[in-house]
Amino acid sequence: MRILFAASEAYPLIKTGGLGDVAGSLPRALLELGQDVRLILPAYATVLGQLEAPRTLAEFSEAGQSVSVVEGQMPESPLKVWLVDAPGYFDRPGNPYLDSNGQPWADNAERFALFSRMVTRLALNQAGLDWAPDIVHCNDWQTGLAPALLDLATQRPATVFTIHNLAYQGLFPEDTFHKLGLPASWWSHHALEFHNQLSFIKGGLVFADRINTVSPTYAREIQTAEFGYGLEGLLRHRSAALSGILNGIDTREWDPASDPLLEHHYDLHDLSGKQANKQVLQSIMGLPDKPVTAVIGLISRLVSQKGIDLIIEAMPDLLKLPLQFSLLGSGDRDMETRLLKLAEQYPQKLAVRIGYDETLAHRIEAGADMYLMPSRFEPCGLNQMYSLHYGTVPIVRNVGGLADTVVDTSAKTLAESRANGFIIDSDDSSALIKAVKRALRRFRDKAQWQQLQLTGMQADFSWQHSARKYLSLYLQAQHDNRKSLPDPG
Repeated sequence: MRILFAASEAYPLIKTGGLGDVAGSLPRALLELGQDVRLILPAYATVLGQLEAPRTLAEFSEAGQSVSVVEGQMPESPLKVWLVDAPGYFDRPGNPYLDSNGQPWADNAERFALFSRMVTRLALNQAGLDWAPDIVHCNDWQTGLAPALLDLATQRPATVFTIHNLAYQGLFPEDTFHKLGLPASWWSHHALEFHNQLSFIKGGLVFADRINTVSPTYAREIQTAEFGYGLEGLLRHRSAALSGILNGIDTREWDPASDPLLEHHYDLHDLSGKQANKQVLQSIMGLPDKPVTAVIGLISRLVSQKGIDLIIEAMPDLLKLPLQFSLLGSGDRDMETRLLKLAEQYPQKLAVRIGYDETLAHRIEAGADMYLMPSRFEPCGLNQMYSLHYGTVPIVRNVGGLADTVVDTSAKTLAESRANGFIIDSDDSSALIKAVKRALRRFRDKAQWQQLQLTGMQADFSWQHSARKYLSLYLQAQHDNRKSLPDPG
């Protein structure tokens, strides 16, 4: 199957969140299953220099811009990468979506409309490359116009659109719609209009042959008012085409038995290295060396979606318990300041690092005993899966992908060898404290705790497992794509 995988970021070339992890891993997993895959990305300044053996494939004039397509190879992978190089649009420093003040780039609509137009051209084999995909797999609002543009073609490849986080929709004023020269008929609530705004994500939700999200539970949740962000009606209307596939994790990057960022390796047959990593983590974070004290880890964007405000609210009570916290993240400036202030007040119990550090992230996953994730919503979540794989017991809300991966600990689930974590049963700080206390009680029983660790470590969260489900989804999309058939007229 020939697959064009379109995304606005992909690890290790560029990453701001979970989309980057997926776009860096799923195409490689599909390639390993024998598929013919091309990953297409914008040519950000930092990305061009990372490609192996880059060469210009094609040149276009698009929206008054000179645009070229550069082909190269993903570092340490045979995966082919196509970069859309449009001078002035993508060759900017820093975040791909935000300027140096943390505000969206003023021309994001033009940037990602151009990207979607180029995805469309390549999908329709208009670059003279003698390669046309059977499937175009688009991801999040930045590629949302591509399924809509492809729908204008008489014959086209099948399209799949993945929602990684419905909270981000690519909304722009009405005059942007007209400026982009989109078909007038699309200015309708049946197409791209959303409360008098242009909605990029609706391009995918309305026009793609198949829609999916990154966990089965999130696919159900986004059809409700609580999680649908005003799009729940449309998603219920398209429910027959909507499904959920749990993300995988890259077990080459994340494996406690071989992780190059760890000082001590371990696996489910020998957990002794985990205790040694705990000692390393306590030392790095400036926490007292206390082997029997539970260490709770957290690596997160510091935003309300992740329940960070609940953690801050609960922290004075949590820090009275026999535990330590190692926290890594960045985001809301007020949350950053409050956490740093708490760390100053409780230096023996709480260590906070603002920013992102890949090595420290791995060391927290390996060195912590528990991982805290009280998200208000979580389309999939990767850290709870990293934690399970690393024998770090997650404490999570029962939402989205967290509900699909974490089984609450009780006498019954322990007896059935299904328990692997702890569920926070409501969206408030008292429920969070209660769940942490339950975990600490179980932590004192070393045999029981090891059972939780081993149950988590035995689960298969590999991308190969998820990639096979995507192949089935692609076949469904091809079946649904009536425009892939010759016009009978």
